[in-house]
Amino acid sequence: MSRPGGRARRISRRAAGGGAMIAAGVALLLALAGAWTYLGPGPRAASGETTTVMLARGSGVGVIGRTLEDAGVVTSAGLFTLAARLTGAASSLKAGEYEFASGAPMSRVLADIRAGKVIRRAITIPEGWTSGMVVDALNAEPALSGTVVEPPEGAILPDTYDFQRDEPREAVVARMRAAHDRLLAELWAKRQPDLPLKTPHEAVILASVVEKETGVAAERPRVAAVFVNRLRIGMPLQSDPTIIYGLTRGRPLGRGIRASELAGDTGYNTYRIPGLPPTPIANPGRDALAAVLNPPRSDELYFVADGTGGHAFATNYPDHQKNVERWRAIERQRAAAAGK
Repeated sequence: MSRPGGRARRISRRAAGGGAMIAAGVALLLALAGAWTYLGPGPRAASGETTTVMLARGSGVGVIGRTLEDAGVVTSAGLFTLAARLTGAASSLKAGEYEFASGAPMSRVLADIRAGKVIRRAITIPEGWTSGMVVDALNAEPALSGTVVEPPEGAILPDTYDFQRDEPREAVVARMRAAHDRLLAELWAKRQPDLPLKTPHEAVILASVVEKETGVAAERPRVAAVFVNRLRIGMPLQSDPTIIYGLTRGRPLGRGIRASELAGDTGYNTYRIPGLPPTPIANPGRDALAAVLNPPRSDELYFVADGTGGHAFATNYPDHQKNVERWRAIERQRAAAAGK
């Protein structure tokens, strides 16, 4: 004979068991839904194939999650925050500008931000640009921020530099200067012995003249050798680009050099002053620096344009004069053709 209330207790236990099963089922469904939201396809981009998001410096994981949800990159800021904390990524999320593909899973979004896969932008500084030109290019780049002080002439290394949106212009210049200093130290340590260059700065000055004298990369060592040979014997460099720098600080002259300018003294006219100009006349690149610090052995003292974009070289003045006459004949032919 069953005790009174036994049947009620059995019913209660069955009800409790059923409730637990329902709760477990709901929890499982929620877990599956969360996993699907985390691992499955994310929301489609409102327009185009990608969505660009800027994550500000100093943003915590909650702010980042809300920024992503507001941009339509993830469906739930809360789930993103939870996932970041459970995976240990919350403390290592990186600020910057990101581009996410339409429908990217939340797991991919989180992984990209943890890895700092920001949009990389770049600015290219050609060899032979003056520091003023570099500043103009930086100021014209709208993705950069802040003001920049013009660096000393010859103090940066021409190259292509990555930057992030809103990065300070001064920070980009600092990287350019650091790259220059590293390269110059490396090349100076391996320089040819007995060069007529007393300091690394003098090497930069001469390299800037070489850089401006020829646009043909293969000629840089030969041009460097000519100038090194001239310095050795105390012969003036007689470089036209130094005259132009004294007149325009390296901006294009837009015409030929006048006789009065060849005779003038700006402090940079190497037809008038002995040795090197007082400062670099541009920012030389790696090849020009390497050329002046390890020039080939030669007896050449002269060069002049040859009409092909390069130069004709000579070891003595009579041969140089012949090369000059050939160049002048080419100039006359071109002027006649242009006048027809």
